[in-house]
Amino acid sequence: MNGIRRLITRLRRARYKAKVVRQCRAYREPLKVNGYTYVTPRTVLGRNVNFNGLVVRGNGNVTIGDNFHSGPECVILTRNHNFEGTAIPYDATYDCKDVVIGDNVWLGMRVMVLPGVTIGEGAIVQAGSVVVTDVPRYAIVGGHPAKVFGQRDAAHYERLKAEGRFH
Repeated sequence: MNGIRRLITRLRRARYKAKVVRQCRAYREPLKVNGYTYVTPRTVLGRNVNFNGLVVRGNGNVTIGDNFHSGPECVILTRNHNFEGTAIPYDATYDCKDVVIGDNVWLGMRVMVLPGVTIGEGAIVQAGSVVVTDVPRYAIVGGHPAKVFGQRDAAHYERLKAEGRFH
């Protein structure tokens, strides 16, 4: 029975990956897609991206760097309703903003990234966080809205990076 489950899991992952490859603008191998993932044609993926379930919504550009990891049920939004338009609470137009995620970033489970955010290299975003402003490199952030509460050891990080030790 375990062999059948492993086969089903491999087939499911292959199907998820094929869908992401068809949807995105560009990607570099290796690419791992372990859970349901939806990206837009405005999404560019770096090398060694690992999705465990992520959805991109909106018409803005999304750039995800190398060695990215996402937990399950993450969301990246690139558009918002226009609340300064011709109707209340909002009109039928949208405000689109790009999202940029640097190299070696890890998003925990159920992280939401709002339009216009840049997440710096090496940052970690705690599970359940809502990222509403830019995140500095090496920062560890969490909460709603996400705030910096820690920092990676930059020297250790740079040493691992120089040695090519990526998961």
